[in-house]
Amino acid sequence: MHFLVLYSLKPSSSFLCSLQVGGTMYNTGRHVSLRLDKEHLVNISGGPMTYSHRLEEIRLHFGSEDGQGSEHLLNGQAFSGEVQLIHYNHELYTNYTEAAKSPNGLVIVSIFMKISETSNSFLNRMLNRDTITRITYKNDAYLLSGLNIEEVYPETASFITYEGSMTIPPCFETATWILMNKPIYVTKMQMHSMRLLSQNQPSQIFLSMSDNVRPVQPLNNRCIRTNINFSMQGKDCPNNRAQKLQYRGKFLQSFFRVFWLICIPISHADSRAPRCPPQHKNNKENITRDYILNFI
Repeated sequence: MHFLVLYSLKPSSSFLCSLQVGGTMYNTGRHVSLRLDKEHLVNISGGPMTYSHRLEEIRLHFGSEDGQGSEHLLNGQAFSGEVQLIHYNHELYTNYTEAAKSPNGLVIVSIFMKISETSNSFLNRMLNRDTITRITYKNDAYLLSGLNIEEVYPETASFITYEGSMTIPPCFETATWILMNKPIYVTKMQMHSMRLLSQNQPSQIFLSMSDNVRPVQPLNNRCIRTNINFSMQGKDCPNNRAQKLQYRGKFLQSFFRVFWLICIPISHADSRAPRCPPQHKNNKENITRDYILNFI
């Protein structure tokens, strides 16, 4: 049973500063990472955030099969992958390293990846053949420029948020997660190209980077908030209308709306999972991961 209570916040707006960015794409051995250069700062604020947060890194998680690879689930089902935009609180902390281990340190915007015949234009820049083959092995790096941050977001104003932890060691519980309510798309060929990335260096045995997800974690009575109004259904619901996001200092007037508080009394499949286990264990019994999002 889901308990919905109006979360008493005024409708709030958010904005991102800077549209075009550049950075370095890495094979970390654990995931594909795009780390932005310091010339193009991208800040996000509003909604569930008390402070402004600065985009530090974009990480890709993906599976060895199309039906797995995301670190969150929808109705008990995983997506093929998950894009995570990792921001740190630049108002309270001087850098990402300090923020990651500190209260109110991080905001992570998470977007599902889904297989399609066409791909998201931002991901297409990262995953096209000329780019992805430059980072085949651990510690490989490749410079990218002229990326449009607007293009990585799906066209939706709806999201879910909760207070949780990082999904890579040391898994500090300092992150506010924001899960967008629509996926973005990758092609089968692009997904195959990611599965050909190695955890190891060229001199070592090949081991695919795929299935780089954190196993199931206990809910621990956390509450999940959303701006999805469940009392309004169908095409006339304003929260369901896809709206183009506004950038360059313009307010995203529909991105962060009034919240709803959802307390979900559900149990996870396995509450005995370690706090921060190795990420590359391919355990097909892990039916759920961070949280079960059965209410979208």
